[in-house]
Amino acid sequence: MAFDENGQADTYEKRIQMCERSYRILVDKVKFPPQDIIFDPNVFPVATGMEEHKLNALDFFRATRWIRENLPGAHVSGGISNVSFSFRGNNPVREAMHSAFLYHAIENGMDMGIVNPTMLEVYDEIPKELLERVEDVLLNTREDATDRLLTFAESFVGGAKEKKAELEWRKENLQDRITYSLVKGITEFIDQDVEEARLSVKQPIEVIEGHLMNGMNVVGDLFGSGEKCFYHRL
Repeated sequence: MAFDENGQADTYEKRIQMCERSYRILVDKVKFPPQDIIFDPNVFPVATGMEEHKLNALDFFRATRWIRENLPGAHVSGGISNVSFSFRGNNPVREAMHSAFLYHAIENGMDMGIVNPTMLEVYDEIPKELLERVEDVLLNTREDATDRLLTFAESFVGGAKEKKAELEWRKENLQDRITYSLVKGITEFIDQDVEEARLSVKQPIEVIEGHLMNGMNVVGDLFGSGEKCFYHRL
């Protein structure tokens, strides 16, 4: 993480100053391989109601782009769940915030991230009205962005998504069910589906090389498009 003499670097300028200073010491003086450097420019909460927090997400995006353009070889990571700290207890909003944040962070060059895969939504599946308000906050596009999101979020309180309650996908074929579980981070049916897959092949390794790998290829495509990301080098 980026730190200055006053603690964690919490502005765009402090982030890039600390990262550049660290990079020059590591690369120029210590001769440390730049490709082994991973910077965490600090993910801080947004929509806290505090004026100084309005740029927290945007400054992370800007710092990420600067690092990737000016510190060759270095990677960028971050603890994504920090951004939604203001919405603890409201999982639908938090999931949307995590996915939207990841989408824009990747667009700006972030190639690693730390996030609970069960607390993500596929970017393209975020309800349009919610996504608009979330991105207004993340990108600080309007003065009333926080108020609009807070007001809208009230309709989601207590409505945390129960993935296991939506079982229509369980009627699909085995491969589609396994792929869906991998994409959505659903663990409830792992034992059942993997056992069914094992009984359908000659060798257990075929489950890994076939069903699971096919599903992970779909997850990989989503990684590449920035729609869904876990703790992963993208």
